[in-house]
Amino acid sequence: MTKSKIDSGEYSFGLDSFGDLATGKDGKLLSYAESIRLVVDEAVLADKLGVDVIALGEHHREEYAISSPDMVLSAIASKTKRIKLASGVTVLSSDDPVRVFERFSTLDAVSNGRAQVILGRGSFTESFPLFGYDLKDYEELFEEKIELFNKLLKEQPVTWEGKLTQSLDNADVFPKTESGKLETYVGVGGSPQSVVRAAAYGFPLVLAIIGGSPERFAPYVELYRRASKEFGHEAHPVGMHSPGFIADTDEEAVKVAFPLFKEAMDKVGKTRGWQPMSREHFLNEVKNGSMYVGSPETVANKIAKAMKAVDAKRFDMVYGFGPMKAEARRHMIELYATKVISRVRELLAEK
Repeated sequence: MTKSKIDSGEYSFGLDSFGDLATGKDGKLLSYAESIRLVVDEAVLADKLGVDVIALGEHHREEYAISSPDMVLSAIASKTKRIKLASGVTVLSSDDPVRVFERFSTLDAVSNGRAQVILGRGSFTESFPLFGYDLKDYEELFEEKIELFNKLLKEQPVTWEGKLTQSLDNADVFPKTESGKLETYVGVGGSPQSVVRAAAYGFPLVLAIIGGSPERFAPYVELYRRASKEFGHEAHPVGMHSPGFIADTDEEAVKVAFPLFKEAMDKVGKTRGWQPMSREHFLNEVKNGSMYVGSPETVANKIAKAMKAVDAKRFDMVYGFGPMKAEARRHMIELYATKVISRVRELLAEK
């Protein structure tokens, strides 16, 4: 497995976007095309300000503009110099492992080695019927495809007998990466089986901590380390991603974020049987849970506390929830890059 910055013992800080449809200066919702171009511009800004990673999630829903993260990441690659370019996540279960490897090895080439693919099962399932897959095969699809993808990462001819995938007879895939290894992670939302699976293949782990106390994920990190040792693999430093919003003051951040977070979460909740998000619930998540909302100092303290609790070396903030104003998104990126990250590093350095 290719070592990333966090494998060398350094901390890494990123931004994640699902390509939420933003709101323009006129108060109108941006088009899908405008929203994609906005994400590209935001990634360019993040690169200039020193953010380590931009990760784009794959979704096939009306509220999100990004269904092909690698295409958007390629556009970002042409306009940036140093920022890592990640999917967050690629829904491997409803994709072709060969094509995923070829797309991201191509991205790695055009970005001079900055590509990261984060593989996931997909918490949203719209992609399965779109691409001809049966949801009854949800678990088995990911099991089979991640095994095949792991073989492809060796960048040698592969012989493979597929059940839900194609069979391969000494087949080779191109292009090869210059480093010989495509940087690959597994994104996990809280399933012990997924943690063990990542350990079994020696993949680094990124925890999607969307709600509740971050501390409750610490046992998953311990499980990952124990399982890695049992499988004879190195236990890589763990990453985490969570939603957030930063403004100049705590009050302003809450005022802007609450209606947007509520709208986004309630829409998802309708299909998952969740109760509508109350203001009390939101404020509790901000204070005690996994929503990083507030001023730069407030958010930095919360991130540092969570990273220590989970023993994470990478933190990615999911930004731009709901139809947020483009100006607010840009200002949040500026605050995150220029104030929050440096403050978190200071806090993590304290004994």
